Amino acid sequence: MDRRRPMYAVIKTGGKQYRVTPNDVLKLERIEVEAGHRIAFNEVLAVDAGEGLKIGAPLVAGAMVTATVLEQTHAPTILVFKKKRRHNYRRKNGHRQDLTVVRIGEILTDGRQPSPEPEAAPAERQAKEKTAAAKPARAKPKKAPAKALATKKPAAAAAKPKAAAKKAPAKKPGKKKE
Repeated sequence: MDRRRPMYAVIKTGGKQYRVTPNDVLKLERIEVEAGHRIAFNEVLAVDAGEGLKIGAPLVAGAMVTATVLEQTHAPTILVFKKKRRHNYRRKNGHRQDLTVVRIGEILTDGRQPSPEPEAAPAERQAKEKTAAAKPARAKPKKAPAKALATKKPAAAAAKPKAAAKKAPAKKPGKKKE
């Protein structure tokens, strides 16, 4: 293998083509896989593994690219605004594309199988289980205690007369200015 040129492949997923090398991190259209799982891309259009570029017709036979799912996320919001002038027609919508973030693992050729997933060390596995168990389920917010029914005011407060509202002085008749 030629050390000057890194190994790469061109894969197709979600209707798009990507040039990938090992350890690349990509944001792809949503793939229904949980974070931490491995996936394989079998639609490999071209591979350069050091001994020259192999181009498929349409796919390279026996080629596969593996990847590990890092997270499921969303793209930034884009605005979709439609307007027809002089017709009072305006429509505003937003859209956030669902994305899957993956890290490319191996680029395999000639029908080779991917290496098995490395098992997490027992200490790491136990730590993950502890943190998952330690996180309490999202608790519902406590409701405020019900307010007691309003009681009647004491008779002394009810008997107090209200102050008379001040009236504005009457306007004096005079000459109107024009």
